[in-house]
Amino acid sequence: MASLTYDLVLAGLAVGSAAALTGIGLIVTYRATGVLNLAHGAVAMICAYVLRQLVVEWGWSLPPAALVTLLVVAPGVGLVLDRAVFRPLALAGAGPAQTLVASIGVFVLLVGAAALIWGGGARDDAPVLLGDDPWAQLAAAVALACLVGAVTRWTRFGRELRAVVDNRPLAVLSGIPADRVSAAGWAFGSFTAGLTGVLLAPYVRLDPYGMPLLVVEVIAVAVVARMRSLPVAVVTALALGVAQAQLTRLHPGGWPGELLQAVGANLFVVALLVAALVLPGVGDTDALPPPRAAPRVPPGVWLVAAVLFLLPLGFAGEDLTTAVQVPALAVVLLSLVVVSGRGGQIALGQAAYAGLGALFTGLLTAAGLPELVALGVAVLCVAPLGLLTGRPAIRRHGLALALATLAVGVAVSRFVFAQPYATAGVTLDRPAGFGHDRAYYVLELVLLASCLLLVAALRRGRTGRALAALRDHEPGAEAAGVPVARLKLLAFTLGSALAALGGGLLGMGVRAFDPDAFDPVRGLLWFAAVLVLGADTLLTPLLAATLLVALDAGSHAGVAAALIGLLATLTGRIPPLVPALLPKPRRTTTPASGPTTTAEAARARARRPPASRASAPGPPGRQPPAPAPPETPTTRDATHPLPAAVRPAAGAPPNTTGPARPGEGPGQGGHPAAPAEGHRTRGRDPAASADAPSRAAEPADEAPPPRAGRAEATRPDEDPGRTGRPSAPAEGRAKSRHPAASADASSPAGEPTDEAPPPRAGRAEAGSAAGGRVSGPSVAGGGGPGAGRSSARRPQARLVARRLSLTYPGGLTALDRVDLDLRAGAVTAVVGPNGAGKSTLFDCLAGTLRPTAGRVALDGVDITTRAAHTRHRLGISRTFQQLAVFPSLTVEENVRVGARGRDTEKAVEQALRLVGLAGPVRRAAAAGLPTGTLRRVELARALAAGPHTLLLDEPAAGLDAGETDALARVLAALAADGLAVLVIEHDPDLVAGIARTVHTMEGGRIVSRSGP
Repeated sequence: MASLTYDLVLAGLAVGSAAALTGIGLIVTYRATGVLNLAHGAVAMICAYVLRQLVVEWGWSLPPAALVTLLVVAPGVGLVLDRAVFRPLALAGAGPAQTLVASIGVFVLLVGAAALIWGGGARDDAPVLLGDDPWAQLAAAVALACLVGAVTRWTRFGRELRAVVDNRPLAVLSGIPADRVSAAGWAFGSFTAGLTGVLLAPYVRLDPYGMPLLVVEVIAVAVVARMRSLPVAVVTALALGVAQAQLTRLHPGGWPGELLQAVGANLFVVALLVAALVLPGVGDTDALPPPRAAPRVPPGVWLVAAVLFLLPLGFAGEDLTTAVQVPALAVVLLSLVVVSGRGGQIALGQAAYAGLGALFTGLLTAAGLPELVALGVAVLCVAPLGLLTGRPAIRRHGLALALATLAVGVAVSRFVFAQPYATAGVTLDRPAGFGHDRAYYVLELVLLASCLLLVAALRRGRTGRALAALRDHEPGAEAAGVPVARLKLLAFTLGSALAALGGGLLGMGVRAFDPDAFDPVRGLLWFAAVLVLGADTLLTPLLAATLLVALDAGSHAGVAAALIGLLATLTGRIPPLVPALLPKPRRTTTPASGPTTTAEAARARARRPPASRASAPGPPGRQPPAPAPPETPTTRDATHPLPAAVRPAAGAPPNTTGPARPGEGPGQGGHPAAPAEGHRTRGRDPAASADAPSRAAEPADEAPPPRAGRAEATRPDEDPGRTGRPSAPAEGRAKSRHPAASADASSPAGEPTDEAPPPRAGRAEAGSAAGGRVSGPSVAGGGGPGAGRSSARRPQARLVARRLSLTYPGGLTALDRVDLDLRAGAVTAVVGPNGAGKSTLFDCLAGTLRPTAGRVALDGVDITTRAAHTRHRLGISRTFQQLAVFPSLTVEENVRVGARGRDTEKAVEQALRLVGLAGPVRRAAAAGLPTGTLRRVELARALAAGPHTLLLDEPAAGLDAGETDALARVLAALAADGLAVLVIEHDPDLVAGIARTVHTMEGGRIVSRSGP
């Protein structure tokens, strides 16, 4: 017994030593380049094949062959990867998305290349490098770990390496050769991969698919070490190796015994699953960026695709064995369009759900269910299993989510597909009446068309917009009321259902359950294919399925993998192929909106009133039309960025008098107009000055007529004195530094002017110059909290923060017992230096962060633990310091994401009109619009929800003087309409012009307060 234990320990040390080498290489590569190299196993496989080629095929002796393989080939592969793939991505500032896809592309490319060169069969004649002595392998692993630790800790190169990883641009400015450091990291990482491959090859089957996946499983040791600690990685690898060897002694009977044996033989998979799903995430940042706005697929392209898919029915013979795989695989790939393309989530385990769909279909058919019924029940059974990856996706992103989905796929493959207790005797057959290839192919086409229509409807609806918002900017989506957690679960559940349906169709098509068809490597190949062709277009699954099946149907296996892998390595440098090849709509230019499509221009002309269309030139030979009548107060000036009602009256001096009193329209008495005099151009955004001319090209439709009972605004041609209140004197902001100075000049002494307006039913309309009062959405419940109160009383605060404190792990205190009241009908400002805690306070109020102490209350109800999307639905809307727009959506779709309630159309129209985006620009994609326009898009999205509290984090960042003045008028009008507005801003002129109360923060505390 003691001898057996010792022998198993030695065997475990051999496996653990190889795993330790893998962990060392992954950690060094990650610390030197910031890339979690998923292709590490593929590099190991290539080096093992090269050593075998030199020794077995070409007759070299082992020592020189090993030296060439480990010191020339392996580092050379790493240098090529650095130079050709990852360095261009680093110089382009690529994030985790491009590097992750590129590493998957390298993995797929090397696997395909190995299959093309050496074939797909397993080889059992790999040479043994260090003999059968596990102590030699252990000594090599420990010595290598000590050497790497010493170099990184005590040498100049180690300091340079850490500097490059922390901040590459800053390291370059400091004189550190970042390219050389990264190249050294890649060369060393590939060396360890090669050493792992040549050590493992004699003990495992050497084939293009098995060894890369085996090394991927060993990533667990690096994840447990948090991609930093070499000693932890070595100890973890050795412990897992020894434990796995000792478990082989157990031989219990029955299926539990078979399951225990499977666990014992795949302990590294269990470790990977636990590390990916339980331990804190590694590289937990957003991975998949929003795709470029894909052009709409023309109907002619869909017609061509339909004809091509129908061709096998007319020209092929009776045998459609290859053709029947295409629609089924297209359904599987459609699941990636939902999860990764529209939802922006990394899904590397879809092959597992496809295989489960086929397996459950076979088991249910064997139980007596008809084939189609069994397929439907299998889909319903697999769909909830999508929660296995959906739950981790709620709080994991980027590399952490990639590892979680990959771990689920590998675990299902090892513990289900590869085990006789689950798959022995499973057979599949086609449904009754669809036994012939032609009939079954027609059935697949019907199901594929149904799935395409389902996904198309989802993409066009509210859920599709919410998924796109989640993909583009998750914090912004949550702040706009999108239930992020539920939406991720929905995406993964629907994706697993589609994958199960496609997998069941694949199994029935070939009349067998083939575990190799659902190998995790297939999942990586499918993911890469969808991303390189264009993940957010419905045409991609059709093209990708056709390409993959057609290329692999030839005599040379691996062609599809090599091609897809090559394209994936170029990610970030070439656009997705399908959107790039689709015909772009011809664009024209309209004076109001700038570039737009011809169809949009025609619709815009059709909506113009007759007077505006009369000036258009007519056909030759016709009398020129009469000139358009002069502009009236109801005609919107298209060159101004805001509706006429929130602009200062023609010839009127700038006004800084603060919010209007209840019952007064803008321009009457107290309504402020931000002065341009003395206001300097903001310089935070270099593009701000370049964006200013674009305001003249942004149209907006005419504002609606005034509603009954609403106070009329002063018209541009009306004497201010006719309103019954004197106009404010023309004073610059230099005289209004104190917030109280912005009070109405005609107000009695001591009378507050920030009262909320009287209650009114329904939402407030956007104003017009013809007398419609300018307002945002009304306060929830039809009136502000101050409705019906005496003007001498201060309105009750709706949102209250009491003794808010937030301390980050490590002891940094960002907030220290902060108290804040936000009152309806007033603009409150928070100012202070960078790092004072302003944005942290803002995030605690909005629900993005949860304070460690204190409470946030709304109308007396504690909402401290409520999520951001819940607070949005309670009437608290926010914007972000960094623009939080969804670039793949149009302007109107961005605003629709934030709209809530039954009458969303009206809410969207009001918000667009209020900020001057109701013209053709509403149909323009947000990507590429100037900063000023995007600020208005974000504000309109916040207003579309009908909030009572508006939180604005540096809303004037990147705006020029004119845009800032326009923003000041809008904010004052919103406060006059009863909203509670909180502004974090660094512009003292803007703060002095609009804020009634100013809080100054420093060191996480409010150190002063000014105002009533």
